Amino acid sequence: MADAHAKHHDYHLVDPSPWPFVGSVAAFVLAIGAVMYMHGETPWVMIAGFAGVIYTMIGWWRDVIKEAQQGDHTSVVQLHLRYGMIMFIASEVMFFVAWFWAYFDASLFTNDAVQYARVEATGGVWPPTGIEAFDPWHLPLINTLILLLSGTTVTWAHHALQHGDRDGLKWGLVCTVLLGMLFTALQAYEYSHAAFGFSGSIYGATFFMATGFHGFHVIIGTIFLAVCLGRALAGHFTPQHHFGFEAAAWYWHFVDVVWLFLFASIYVWGY
Repeated sequence: MADAHAKHHDYHLVDPSPWPFVGSVAAFVLAIGAVMYMHGETPWVMIAGFAGVIYTMIGWWRDVIKEAQQGDHTSVVQLHLRYGMIMFIASEVMFFVAWFWAYFDASLFTNDAVQYARVEATGGVWPPTGIEAFDPWHLPLINTLILLLSGTTVTWAHHALQHGDRDGLKWGLVCTVLLGMLFTALQAYEYSHAAFGFSGSIYGATFFMATGFHGFHVIIGTIFLAVCLGRALAGHFTPQHHFGFEAAAWYWHFVDVVWLFLFASIYVWGY
């Protein structure tokens, strides 16, 4: 009888989980609450939905970590997790393509004879008349160097893990998390000294949407790596089984590359 119930395949059949349902309800409440808030209603519905989404993330990923620690993530399961992460990053790439498209559409066609409103909005030049853009060779350059350095430290941590160097893994992650926090602090400081706002100009709207969403992704990536640091301190990850950390490293490198495009196009070229 025991033989009849033995697993003879490389797949992991998950136990019944409440998280897809809970997450769907929370996302629905968040969406409705956001619409209500944008129409001047109470923000508490949106906050409740957001709290539900965070709760779902914590609970669902906690279960995935338990599965990994129990040895349920076979080589086949890990391969499919990698496919999933690749598709997620591909969707993120297209998300940022939309913001770059909006930026270049507004900046390259400032004298569009068909769309007279565009000439009125930009003054026929880019940056638009009256906009004082950031000097790319001050804080933006420093933030670029910080992110490039953080990409090096996360690679150091990954290399250390692959070679069984636990101390190198921990210190590499500590450095990466601190650099991510420093980047966010400097970007917040930069925003507080902007000579233009989000509303009132197409430049401000495209600038803050593109760089702001990137900053949000940096915060997410920093949290992702901080969780990996906590797991490393708890003794998780081995040279053979460390997809959670590998996914965080992929995400962080993606954030690095997006920033290089933002720095080159919005800060340097746009200046």
